[in-house]
Amino acid sequence: MPALQPGDKAPDFKLPAHTGVEVQLSAYLGRRVVVAFHPATFTGG
Repeated sequence: MPALQPGDKAPDFKLPAHTGVEVQLSAYLGRRVVVAFHPATFTGG
């Protein structure tokens, strides 16, 4: 899969929310969504 570019539509995916409930991106179709990844959070690095 080629890398996404600014303005591209994100592929659909599922991830667990901070509450433990699984969230799917397509559930927010038509709404503005900000996805933030914090890979080093709580790792001490």
